[in-house]
Amino acid sequence: MGKHFEAGFFANNRQQLRNIFTGTAPIVLTAHGQLQSSSDMTFPFRQDSNFWYLTGLNEPDIILVMDKDKEYLVLPEHFDWRSSFEGAPSAKDMIRQSGIETVLDSKAGWKRLGGRLNKVKHAATLAAPPAFVAGHGFYTNPARSRLHEQIKSYNQDIELLDLKQHLVTMRMTKQPAELNAIRDAIGVTERSLKALLRKSWTVENTEADIEAAILDNFRSFGADQEAFDCVVGAGLHSVIPHWKADQAALPKKGLIVLDVGAQMHQYAADITRTFALGTPSRRMQRVYDAVLDAHTYALTLLKPGVVLKEYELDMERYMGEKLRELGLIKSIEHAEVRKYFPHYTTHHLGLDAHDDSDYAVPLKPNMVLTVEPGIYIPSEAIGVRIEDDVLITENGAEILSDGLSRELKSLTMNVAKNL
Repeated sequence: MGKHFEAGFFANNRQQLRNIFTGTAPIVLTAHGQLQSSSDMTFPFRQDSNFWYLTGLNEPDIILVMDKDKEYLVLPEHFDWRSSFEGAPSAKDMIRQSGIETVLDSKAGWKRLGGRLNKVKHAATLAAPPAFVAGHGFYTNPARSRLHEQIKSYNQDIELLDLKQHLVTMRMTKQPAELNAIRDAIGVTERSLKALLRKSWTVENTEADIEAAILDNFRSFGADQEAFDCVVGAGLHSVIPHWKADQAALPKKGLIVLDVGAQMHQYAADITRTFALGTPSRRMQRVYDAVLDAHTYALTLLKPGVVLKEYELDMERYMGEKLRELGLIKSIEHAEVRKYFPHYTTHHLGLDAHDDSDYAVPLKPNMVLTVEPGIYIPSEAIGVRIEDDVLITENGAEILSDGLSRELKSLTMNVAKNL
């Protein structure tokens, strides 16, 4: 559950959801399900962030029911052989972690919930994502779709109300325990990158070696795990914002983009630094300085009341000026700017590296964001991104990841392999 989080945190979140929902329909939410990797093996389990936010539980297939002033958990169907091989959490542990006093087995739980569903016109839940998200090229967790089918099996005419906006609104503003967890994740990430700089590297090393060192540092410094797959892009790969490390040898000269984040107590850090392999050329330094200037400008804009939709338009115009100064574009038009700056400058950060958010909602104190402008020039094999995690304060923004230099530093390159 994490040292920062007691049962009261989750109980307060559930009460806040009741307060802003205001309806009388039962609230029914599901944990994620496990996903097959091969044969009888599963991928590492990752809990649905909204479910964890309301319960603190990291087990699959549990159902949370909040019905007026009553709440209970419904466990999945029990198989003795799974418990003997994998173990099973006790009801006592679930009560302690979540603060929910009633835990029912599958049969008793669905009997109680089904009887209620038969009598109501609405149930509040979270909309199921499409089975396949073409834009990202991945299949989604089917747990919500399965829950909807189960609900409909008791009442085919029931209307399902989507709670997403309520939970987005709640999660965008961080509570003290969440901020402490994020600070811990950032601290581990900072220490891991500093340790990386103390190592010596050669052209015999690969991006995968860099990634392995980062992950080892995360473990050494106490991270739960990585918050997302590390981005390690050297040379030409530096121009691909989400490049995944491969076994190609590091180039003798060029830039390497490292976008990494540790996870602590369920919460993510998300930090990017661009380093030089060898001595950077004047052109590389100019591009780097342009990105750093845009990063500094973005920080001056972030404060309570700012609407990210408008802020992103401002950042697009500002980055357009930088691109024109670099001779990459002649006119500051959307399509031209996005050839070299294809992503937003900022996203929310929390339980997910890309936390759910609403870009039309004005910023408030205790929101946590990233600032990550970048310029990518494929024809020159130059990619630069600088990313920090920032906290919106009463008067502006505090850089939470200020322990890492934003100067262009070089990885130490030696003749012989030293890993």
